[in-house]
Amino acid sequence: MSISPRITRTVRCLGVASASTALVLGIAGSAAACSIKDFSAVAECDGDKGVIRVTDVDPLGIKAEVSVYLENNGADLRLVGTDEIKGSTAEGVTITFAEAWEPNAEYRVHIKAKKYVDEDLPILTAPATACAKAETPPAASQSPKEPAQDENKGEDEPSETKNSPTPSASESTAPAGSSDNNVPSPEGESNLAETGSDTNTGPIAAIAAALVFLGAGAVHYSMRRRGASTR
Repeated sequence: MSISPRITRTVRCLGVASASTALVLGIAGSAAACSIKDFSAVAECDGDKGVIRVTDVDPLGIKAEVSVYLENNGADLRLVGTDEIKGSTAEGVTITFAEAWEPNAEYRVHIKAKKYVDEDLPILTAPATACAKAETPPAASQSPKEPAQDENKGEDEPSETKNSPTPSASESTAPAGSSDNNVPSPEGESNLAETGSDTNTGPIAAIAAALVFLGAGAVHYSMRRRGASTR
């Protein structure tokens, strides 16, 4: 049984169409697959703190692992951190790494997404200007009323010096070593004692008594001699 030329042409057309469809689907599938071009990284400031942000715009939402390394002369100095991006969309999903980057510091960002991607992004260079430090708020100034209260405090609460009367010269404490002769004596004592001269009164009185006694003895002795001579 021979195949008619018409059937042969129909089969050929179907084969060409199938091949074309497979080729188109393959190209479209390759274009829609996750690639390194779906990822980007940037170093920027979040307030006064430095951060590194990595964004994935893969519309298929393939899970990707992101690792960030600080570079030094083309070698990894330290691992900044590792994180995953899940459920990415064409609008983009971003993850953030906290990193106090120095101006012009360089970072290597490695992306691994199943069998599609396992490579680095271009070297990321931090900005030339560091993040601005937050200004410290000025200390709360003292309200105008507080100084007034402090000034009046000294008037409302007098010190002991203000309350204590100033001692007069007559009431002042006698200096060390002085006697109590300045204390007024009771009535009947001589004015000499009141002035402090009583300290020499005893010796003077004794000497005077002795002189009187000697004088009386001399007079009595002379009178006895005189009477004896008269006889």
